[in-house]
Amino acid sequence: MPHKQPPRKQSINTGRGARKRDEDSGTEVGEGADEWAQSKATVRPPDQLELTDAELKEEFTRILTANNPHAPQNIVRYSFKEGTYKFIGVVNQLAVHFSQVGNLIPKDSDEGRRQHYRDELAAGSQESTKVVISETEILEEEEEPKESEAEAETEAGSQIDMPAAEDRECQMEPPPRTNFSATANQWEIYDAYVEELEKQEKTKEKEKTKTPVAKKMGKMAMKKMTSMESQSDDITKVTQAAKIVERMVNQNTYDDVAQDFKYYEDAADEYRDQEGTLLPLWKFQNDKAKRLAVTALCWNPKYNDLFAVGHGSYDFMKQSRGMLLLYSMKNPSFPEYIFSSESGIMCLDMHVDHPYLVVVGHYDGNVAIYNLKKPHSQPSFRSSPKSGKHTDPVWQVRWQKDDMDNNLNFFSVSSDGRIVSWTLLKSELVHTDVIKLKVEGGTKDGLDGLQLHTVGCGTAFDFHKEIDYMFLVGTEEGKIYKCSKSYSSKFLDTYDAHNMAVDAVSWNPYHTKVFMSCSSDWTVKIWDHTIKTPMFIYDLNSAVGDVAWAPYSSTVFAAVTTNGKTHVFDLSINKYEAICNQPVVAKKKNKITHVQFNPIHPIIIVGDDRGHVTCLKLSPNLRKMPKEKKGQEVQKGPAVEIAKLDKLLNLVREVKTKT
Repeated sequence: MPHKQPPRKQSINTGRGARKRDEDSGTEVGEGADEWAQSKATVRPPDQLELTDAELKEEFTRILTANNPHAPQNIVRYSFKEGTYKFIGVVNQLAVHFSQVGNLIPKDSDEGRRQHYRDELAAGSQESTKVVISETEILEEEEEPKESEAEAETEAGSQIDMPAAEDRECQMEPPPRTNFSATANQWEIYDAYVEELEKQEKTKEKEKTKTPVAKKMGKMAMKKMTSMESQSDDITKVTQAAKIVERMVNQNTYDDVAQDFKYYEDAADEYRDQEGTLLPLWKFQNDKAKRLAVTALCWNPKYNDLFAVGHGSYDFMKQSRGMLLLYSMKNPSFPEYIFSSESGIMCLDMHVDHPYLVVVGHYDGNVAIYNLKKPHSQPSFRSSPKSGKHTDPVWQVRWQKDDMDNNLNFFSVSSDGRIVSWTLLKSELVHTDVIKLKVEGGTKDGLDGLQLHTVGCGTAFDFHKEIDYMFLVGTEEGKIYKCSKSYSSKFLDTYDAHNMAVDAVSWNPYHTKVFMSCSSDWTVKIWDHTIKTPMFIYDLNSAVGDVAWAPYSSTVFAAVTTNGKTHVFDLSINKYEAICNQPVVAKKKNKITHVQFNPIHPIIIVGDDRGHVTCLKLSPNLRKMPKEKKGQEVQKGPAVEIAKLDKLLNLVREVKTKT
């Protein structure tokens, strides 16, 4: 068999250069050479390295990583937080080598099945038209229906090609409605009685036809029904109506007090030298809260006639139960809500946005949340030793803004030196310690070189009205700490405020720099939080239980003392002493514990250690407003109140700088 000549293209490629390379490699290639011999010829590039056997056997290991070798590693960007250029550590390592948008559809998918079905319908319609055209001479009469069938099939195919959006609809029967109108006359009453008698006779006839066993079962069911009706037939069915009637009766009984509250103004204030008086209105008391001191007062932020009263005991040796009562000025004879607890209530607060939620702190260290929409004896949420609580009495609680997840949040302070943030998650209270109070200079060396810190006992606190993170804490040692929610180890500032326990601390509602404190050392002090020394000091000759700023003026505040007196100050009228010193409690044994201003009405409420709450009206001199001048409008508002208090503080600062 003759050797097959290679094609012309290959002979062209094997030119002078190829023949020269073959000569260099030491092989003889001619026109009649075999192809397999050409493939075995080794071609050696001129720049190849000559390596020894040891170098050829040497292994080089390389680790493959997912990093992109072309990705830049020296990206620098400007940091506005630190004010310098900084290297970017995280670099995008993604490298796309190939991407293509495909138009293939899998056969098993829904779209693939729909297209296959449309193709089959189109093929079937074409076959039917062919058959009709070939048989026109034989079946002329049947041509029209076939064409119509083909048209129907093609229409169906076109509908499948363009699927319409599915509209889901639901239909329901309308609720039954009837128009009823009648007049209560004797004939209609007679007809109603006749219908009732007929129904009773029918039921008697049915009972006669029943078997003895069925009669016994029916009697048992009737007995159960009657017993249930007798149990449920109580005052709860007419609670709302009874409450309205009770308020009407009380308004008639205390009509003269209601008239004084609304309309009476003490005309004698015009003849007094800038002094005022307190007019007693109502006295709120309950038999169940006898021998329990009033430990907390708080007005409802939404309903201005409603206030909450906490009952407990400040005496360590006489600890028993506690009571939470809510009174309304519309009904001074009986509380609107009554809750009892095993431990005494020491403090409470009502939520601004949810006025039906009341948080309380107990003497045993627990905190609880009561829901007024569910008037049960037990609180809706309560801490426990298992979930966490204070180890000493809780002296103050305050609602705060909801957290980032819109969960309810409040703070508490206790004698155990902890300020705790409580968050309501679903159905449980979760707590975190914000600050642990430590007495400065109270570190002692214990056994084995351990350092013992003296814990400060927190007694009162208050949060700033505008600066959300800042708050003040008063202690039993007489110090006041300015703290932040962000720092748990250090205080922003420390004030050597009092010689005895701080009973209350309160920020001014208008001026953001001013706060007030009172103590058992008989003093009330007004501070500028940027200055370590007090701006005003007032000695009231008795232990001060509580102080409160007036909501209508930046310079008016009230203080109550254990000798049964209430003191009202107006710094713009008199910077040195109170413009009202009035005994409120009749007996000397009674001690006033707390005071609160109503946010709208010119009244205050004070509580004593016998469980009584007295409501008093401020006379005109105690709530003087700027007088109108001819041709000038009276300026009112927060800016005026801030300027009024700033003027007084500047006078004090000038005196201090001179001395």
